[in-house]
Amino acid sequence: MAKIRILVSLTTNDNDYQIEQAQSAEQAASKLGVTAEILYANNDAINQSTQILRAIQAAPAERPNAIVFEPVGGTALPQVARAAAAVEIGWAVLNRDANYIEDLRKDSTAAIFAISSDHAEIGRIQGRQFAALLPRGGTVLYIQGPSENSAAKERTVGMQETKPANIQIIALRGQWTEESAQRAVRSWLKLTTSQKATVDLIGAQDDSMAMGARKAFQEIADQQEQKRWLSLPFTGCDGQPETGEKWVREGLLAATVYIPPFAGKAIEILANAIKSGTQPPEHALTAPYSIPPLETLARRKS
Repeated sequence: MAKIRILVSLTTNDNDYQIEQAQSAEQAASKLGVTAEILYANNDAINQSTQILRAIQAAPAERPNAIVFEPVGGTALPQVARAAAAVEIGWAVLNRDANYIEDLRKDSTAAIFAISSDHAEIGRIQGRQFAALLPRGGTVLYIQGPSENSAAKERTVGMQETKPANIQIIALRGQWTEESAQRAVRSWLKLTTSQKATVDLIGAQDDSMAMGARKAFQEIADQQEQKRWLSLPFTGCDGQPETGEKWVREGLLAATVYIPPFAGKAIEILANAIKSGTQPPEHALTAPYSIPPLETLARRKS
């Protein structure tokens, strides 16, 4: 059997979690003896679609055996998925509920499935972190992912479920990157409403955006005002060992939510399915958890 070739399409190389996804894919490919080609879409859904279609429409000998991808935009590229299934290319969707998967599996022998974190539970954990860090209530400056992104939506819904009623939310939008959050907070600080706002915590839907917010506050010229903002607790999500988890240890973040990278797991599932000729389960979920544990956060603030 020829060496299995898998294309991995990720959203951006300017995000700690996407970098961990890439490393996870490379490690799995090396362990399994398959080839993984990693492409980044630069947070552009059209670019991502074009990159993947180019691979699908290549000459048969040059096509990948399977594609692993984390969607940039609001959809999981249903037309592109159908094009892949039509030529029996395996298809694994990361971090997105793709409602077309069931139908594609009926008409194709290729391995087609989705693997994701439980984004609503990620949001619930973050809401509980807010409660532990603000036992008397307060206001959170909350930096969300893109408005069309289902993971961002689900994390927001989960957070709203568990945050206490005495915690208010001021929501900003980022693009899962440090730079985008820095711009969003910088722009917010220029508003007259921000001058009147009393914020008690900075919460972001990923660690890189939390650090981007810190950078925006570091730009404040008034040293006393800058110190006040930087003394607030910052929280994020992803919790990777060399970024979010490390930043918690260093005190740059008060808390994060660990989300295991699973591009490597997707490659493992695809490789086994291709070798065995079997169809893997349609959906798989991974379990997030709080760093530090919620009870530790609560003890620190009590």
